[in-house]
Amino acid sequence: MKELTSYLANKDYLFKKFDKIEPKLIGSRKKIDIYDCCNVNNSLISVYVINQKSRFLIKNAKELELLNSKLKEFKDHNFKKTLIVISSPLCSKAKKYMQELKWKIYDDFVWYW
Repeated sequence: MKELTSYLANKDYLFKKFDKIEPKLIGSRKKIDIYDCCNVNNSLISVYVINQKSRFLIKNAKELELLNSKLKEFKDHNFKKTLIVISSPLCSKAKKYMQELKWKIYDDFVWYW
């Protein structure tokens, strides 16, 4: 998690609260990391971290949007920004779809295990 917070700090996202949410709590079986964050301006931001080997397709983007709506219901608030940090190849149609929904996409994150 330290690598993720320093990566986002380089992108000008400074957080004072960074809580991980288990996908099981919102009814998902996906292997994804979900974070409920509050930045220094008290704006609520949701961060989705995806680490997979296969290409991220538009099908995955639609599933992620559904997951985001479940997260809004679970937390009972709306997020000012929604970020996706992805380390797998990204389909251009999925990227365009996510940008139309006002998601910020960062696809240059490198995992160090």
